[in-house]
Amino acid sequence: MASIDDLFKKKPNVPSNKRKFDISQDPNTVYKSTKITANGDVKSNGRATVEDAEDDDDVEAGPELPPDEAEETIDDEEGRFFGGGITNDTADVLNFIDERDKDGDAKAEKIDAAWVRKLALNFERRISKNSELRAKFEDDPQKFMGSEADLDADIKALSILSDHPDLYGEFAKLGCVASLVSLLSHENTDIAIDAIEIINELTDEDMEAEQEQWDLLVDAMRIRKKESVISQNKQYAAEILAILLQSSSSNRTKFIELDGVDILLQLLSPYRKRDPAKGTEEEEYVENLFDSETCCVDESNGKTKFLEAEGIELCLIMLREGKMSKPRALRLLDHALGGPDGAACCEKLVEAAGLKHDNQATEHLLGILASMLRSLPANSAERIRLLAKFVEKDYEKIDRAMKIRREYASKVAAVDQEIQIERAKLSEEDQEDKADEWLSRRLDAGLYSLQTVDVILAWLVAEDSGAKKRIQGLLAERDESLDVVRATLRDQLKSIDTDAEDSDTVYQDMLATLVEHLR
Repeated sequence: MASIDDLFKKKPNVPSNKRKFDISQDPNTVYKSTKITANGDVKSNGRATVEDAEDDDDVEAGPELPPDEAEETIDDEEGRFFGGGITNDTADVLNFIDERDKDGDAKAEKIDAAWVRKLALNFERRISKNSELRAKFEDDPQKFMGSEADLDADIKALSILSDHPDLYGEFAKLGCVASLVSLLSHENTDIAIDAIEIINELTDEDMEAEQEQWDLLVDAMRIRKKESVISQNKQYAAEILAILLQSSSSNRTKFIELDGVDILLQLLSPYRKRDPAKGTEEEEYVENLFDSETCCVDESNGKTKFLEAEGIELCLIMLREGKMSKPRALRLLDHALGGPDGAACCEKLVEAAGLKHDNQATEHLLGILASMLRSLPANSAERIRLLAKFVEKDYEKIDRAMKIRREYASKVAAVDQEIQIERAKLSEEDQEDKADEWLSRRLDAGLYSLQTVDVILAWLVAEDSGAKKRIQGLLAERDESLDVVRATLRDQLKSIDTDAEDSDTVYQDMLATLVEHLR
């Protein structure tokens, strides 16, 4: 059998066209000379001849040797299809990574509180930017899709927190949990799904988190953003509640037992300084809340709850700083202080520095003063403080009260004159039919305010001799006497239905006593 060396020996008698490798030449030199010809065509130089080697043992069989690495880096102009199969730039990157690995400089990013704060800042910025662009280019999705892709990436980046439950507290403290929950309602369903997946991952039952860490995360997820605008459903609910409370005493009692008075005060609290926009559902919503609270304080236990929930203080703030709420707060105080059970509210009002008011809502202010004079105990510190208000500054408050009386008395007198003319033309039966209409017209003219201010003046006459003289002097300026005040109180007594079940006998006795003091 022939050896391998024999197979590669030249046979002299057989011509051959095969390439013959000249071992006297350097392979690299041959490669370069072929590549750098004038026209770059290897075939154009004809066939390369290689002489037979005399010593067959020195000939190596097989493919050509690859060029040296150093020469490849310099001469490989064609890129990855020659040499080692990678570009120079790629080689530089790989060398850089190898050097960092050797030196131990490549270190993993530290996951701590500072990292969470940085993550949270970027996350909130992404949300804000996406919301801004969505609002600005609502009809051009191409303008905000880029921000949406960034937000998508940031949401997914939060998954690393699942490996660090010790950072849940810091993440919740920064408000990011609430922001993540808010994305559940994002217009882009992909964003919403991402938020669901991250929440599911952070709350997975296999997570090795302590109970305190769980609580911080879950509590933060329960946070809900307050509605900036009152929905139509809330407005309807408030309206229905007001109707139910106005129509039934049992409804009011049950609502008060459910701590409804305090709940209504909390709902009204934001409007102590801020007014709802006019003509909106929110304005109607606030009015219904005031109506509901007013119904509650007409009940005895409602007054108690109103006092305990610091309703007096809230109303006084509204009187000082409110606009739309001011007249409604005054009306609420009027009802809270009224009735035989309003004494405690009257005392609290005096203790809270009383009333400082303008000329608006006079009717309710007079009602409050009358209720205080009726309910505050005799010789109590609160009653003495109230009476002192009428005496101070040379009876300035009494002068104001008399001015108000003259205004309302003149209006009511004009209506009474019209009614007398109409009465003379009607039969007794027709007069009875018109009685309710005539009473309504007198009330519209200010009859209630006239009666209330006369009750206040009667109390002052009975309580203080100096106040009595001042009132008599002011009445004399128009050739009047205390008899006009007495007549108003007697008419008020006659209008009270003593046979009614809900008749206030205490109020009747009070009026009768005041009438006697005016003789």
